[in-house]
Amino acid sequence: MTKKLICTCLILIAALSTATAKNNSKNKSTRIDQNLTIFNDVMRQLDMTYVDTINYDLLIKKGIDAMLSYIDPYTIYMSKEEDDEYRRLTTGKYGGIGSSVQQRDSFIYISEPYENMPAALAGLQAGDKLIKIDDMECYGIKVSEASNKLRGVPGTTLQVVVERNNEQITLDITRQDIHIPAVSLATVLQDSIGYIAFSDFSVNSSQEFLVALDDMIQNKHINRLIIDLRGNGGGLIDEANRILSYFIPKGTEVVSVKGKVEKFSHSYYTSTKPIYPDLPLIVLVDNNSASAAEILAGALQDFNRATLIGQRTYGKGLVQNIRPIAYGGHLKVTSAKYYLPSGRCIQAIDYSERQKGNKLTKDSTGGILPDIVLSDSSKLDICYNLYRDFMFFDYATQYKHQHPQIASAEEFQLTDEDIEAFCQFLDEKEYTYETETSKYYKELVDMAKEEDLDSTIMAELNALIPKLSVDYRTAIQRNRSEIEKYLGSEIIKRYYYQRGNLLYLLRYDSEVKRALQEITK
Repeated sequence: MTKKLICTCLILIAALSTATAKNNSKNKSTRIDQNLTIFNDVMRQLDMTYVDTINYDLLIKKGIDAMLSYIDPYTIYMSKEEDDEYRRLTTGKYGGIGSSVQQRDSFIYISEPYENMPAALAGLQAGDKLIKIDDMECYGIKVSEASNKLRGVPGTTLQVVVERNNEQITLDITRQDIHIPAVSLATVLQDSIGYIAFSDFSVNSSQEFLVALDDMIQNKHINRLIIDLRGNGGGLIDEANRILSYFIPKGTEVVSVKGKVEKFSHSYYTSTKPIYPDLPLIVLVDNNSASAAEILAGALQDFNRATLIGQRTYGKGLVQNIRPIAYGGHLKVTSAKYYLPSGRCIQAIDYSERQKGNKLTKDSTGGILPDIVLSDSSKLDICYNLYRDFMFFDYATQYKHQHPQIASAEEFQLTDEDIEAFCQFLDEKEYTYETETSKYYKELVDMAKEEDLDSTIMAELNALIPKLSVDYRTAIQRNRSEIEKYLGSEIIKRYYYQRGNLLYLLRYDSEVKRALQEITK
């Protein structure tokens, strides 16, 4: 009797569970249909009654973007007109001129043409102010508008008008497939130590990495390697897996992916016999190392295959897939989370909390904690202010016009005369420098005035203001090494582009220096 009762209860529970699941699914479908009906009715009412003409394509795009941004920052919609972005995500390439732009006030400036690409080959220079792109006036437009106008089908030509040294210059530039190399720099440091700065995990980036590594081992005879993943925002997991295959035994599970849909859940295994199973490795990471960069660093750490140095990584453990959408669009959608061999999920922010109405917080255990943690050297000082106010950038533009040639990136050094010339440049700009401490202290004094504090206290507070004020020349001399680093970096880019910049910065890189100490023990 008891057995029959138990069986009956189990059958009833199963039936109820099935019924509940069906009801939940039906209710969800009903809610979706209801909300889509509401959306259609809103659009119809706008079409019939709104006083002005509506750009429906733009309105719908804005609506979709707002909806997806509420889910997480990585789920995005790309329309057919944004095909370049789709190509960039899937191939690492896009059609354009090969240059970044920046906005200052109401103007758009060329911030960095890329080496051996159409913009640089046509004569476009950092610091050029964009006046026109074809028939589009550039005053008052957004950076995104300028970027979209510069991009286009490879082989097509555009005309730009720029202002340089108070003169207008017209340049014709033919777009081409733009591919930014994943290996930003591959060089040999002291004592046969190789160094690879690796910027992203785009298509074939693992092959770029291997070519650079093979060259250094076979031709330059390195016997140790530093892999720099700082600032690497990630990309394709397959590419990270292939790089892991160079160092970890064949058939090793290096990352597992778990999602709601079964076909998006699987594991990645190294597929080839390792080429360099015993090569000593140091991996540099920072707060901006994310996604596939974290997989590479975390798996090497889990298997004790490398020593990690730097700061805790970003904590992006979400996997995106690109799905086709009607009328030629694509949806890059978060479909799973990935887990390292040790079982760690490195995702630092639980975006599902937003759906519950909760404030998003970053889990302090998210990301990858390096074996050797170094403090972030960035700080709010005179360098921060000069960079923010484009003083380094503007002086480098002037410097390039005054100095047609300079020493190599490895040998270039700012002199006392160069620093004095920079200070005179700031004088001409009537530049003023105020420390963050001074700003906050003045706010404190103003608050004290409003509260009508005792005159003796006010006198003491006011007496401290001049002591907190620092002349920018004094601040520059106090931070001379940092000034040389950032000002020199901006100048170097005008002559030797990004590769030269990285070579120049190595001499100031405290984390690389620590890696050298560690790998030579």
